[in-house]
Amino acid sequence: MDRPMNVQESLTDQLEQALASRDLSRRAAILHRVADLFMLGTGRFSVEQIELFDAVMSKLIDAVEVAARAAFGSRLASVADAPRRAMRKLAFDNAIEVAGPVLTNCQRLDDEALSDNARSKSQLHLLAISRRSSLAECVTDILLDRGNDTVVISTASNPGATFSTGGIATLVARSRTLGDLAKCVWARPDIPRPDLMKLFAQASDAVRKQLQAADPRRAAQISAAVASASDELQNLARAGSHEHASAHAYVKSLHSAGKLDEARLNEFAQHQNFDSLAIALSLLCDVPVGLTERALVQNEPEQLMILARAIGLSWETTKRILCLHAVPEDSMRLNHCLESYLRLKPKTAKTAVQFYRMRDRAKLPQTTN
Repeated sequence: MDRPMNVQESLTDQLEQALASRDLSRRAAILHRVADLFMLGTGRFSVEQIELFDAVMSKLIDAVEVAARAAFGSRLASVADAPRRAMRKLAFDNAIEVAGPVLTNCQRLDDEALSDNARSKSQLHLLAISRRSSLAECVTDILLDRGNDTVVISTASNPGATFSTGGIATLVARSRTLGDLAKCVWARPDIPRPDLMKLFAQASDAVRKQLQAADPRRAAQISAAVASASDELQNLARAGSHEHASAHAYVKSLHSAGKLDEARLNEFAQHQNFDSLAIALSLLCDVPVGLTERALVQNEPEQLMILARAIGLSWETTKRILCLHAVPEDSMRLNHCLESYLRLKPKTAKTAVQFYRMRDRAKLPQTTN
């Protein structure tokens, strides 16, 4: 260890001369030699020795051209004990060829540094950050807020990225008009199923409109194709959901024992238990669970009121179901729904539910009620 540090002291002596010189190639050569020396002993240096390297490197970085900074950064970006200050300086370099490899690969950059960078630097810097092997919620929040479509898609496709509740909401919202992002979000195992259902509902609407605009004369065939694809996506989502499987087993056991009643539905709605509520409505109304899921996710009041009226639910329970995703409650909307609910005759509701069953058996396209 003595020999490397003696050489380091010699290089330190040369530093002032290199900085005083206008010969950029000489400065770059010194930086290259310092990097050689560091790579020779990496993993064996003490904290104090790394700090000495950091001081030398940080000065030289400011005194060399872009190409030399880029070569230096690329070389040290993946080194586990790379000097923190020098690497941070490279990460904040305006030249993306310098900053990019460091932002993507350097583990010496903490979340604070990454967050500061994401708040202030270019979209290319954000894109480099989005490709890191792991990303904390505090970083992805900024990437999703500031990033363009390319950055957001890259972040969503990164299996090492984690997302806050707000971040997930942003992903779902931006997926409405961005098909590539919707595919990335749909494929992530960490997105809660109700959020996937919201994404499905919004994306299917967008697909339907695009197809109908392209060929209005084929509207019926298009609607059938979209409905078929939608059912398949919902089936895949349910198949991969442990929460749905647990809820299905529990609710079905209640139904088999004759204990699935209005009180249970009220409880599911009160606790915002999406899966249990959708399954319970499906069993009590004898309709496909895909239909009840879509009605809940898309917050279709007419269809939900028809289902509720058909099985004799009170207005209080029905209101709780209608408010599952409504925060805060819209009193005017609820008053209008109450009037409609009181006018809706149970016989009419049961006839409509019977039509839902027939439509499913015939595999006709689902339409909005």
